[in-house]
Amino acid sequence: MKIDYKTLLFSILIPVFLGSFIGFLTASFNHYYELNLPFFAPPAWIFPTVWTILYILMGVSCYLIIQSESSKKNDALFIYAIQLGINLFWSIWFFVFRFYFLAFIWLLLLIGFVVIMIRKFFFFSKLSAYLQVPYLLWLLFAAVLNIFVVFLNM
Repeated sequence: MKIDYKTLLFSILIPVFLGSFIGFLTASFNHYYELNLPFFAPPAWIFPTVWTILYILMGVSCYLIIQSESSKKNDALFIYAIQLGINLFWSIWFFVFRFYFLAFIWLLLLIGFVVIMIRKFFFFSKLSAYLQVPYLLWLLFAAVLNIFVVFLNM
């Protein structure tokens, strides 16, 4: 398979840009250290590093689907777009509005869409699906962290 570097770069830049944009918008609302956090909560600087890596993996994964010859790839890309939108709004619920429980429920919704996306991506490219697994694992960890924040900050 010949690599279309322009499409690959575009596929990576979309989630990285959107994630960075939301990060920028919510940065002034970041009250992470003011929260009662569980013992396993990572330091705040870990989050942008991990998210950047995950957004790059998302972009590469998306590129592999775009390159598919299947006429059904648009369904998978639609689920990808929905989960990306859901992903971006979690920060707003959590950091801007401090709706921790709603953020947790929103995260469960996101996890559901990511599982659906991985299943759809697997049909087109096993590698594309596997590239999403670290994202799913991180979301599961984030959900545990989020629910602890809910209970520790009531």
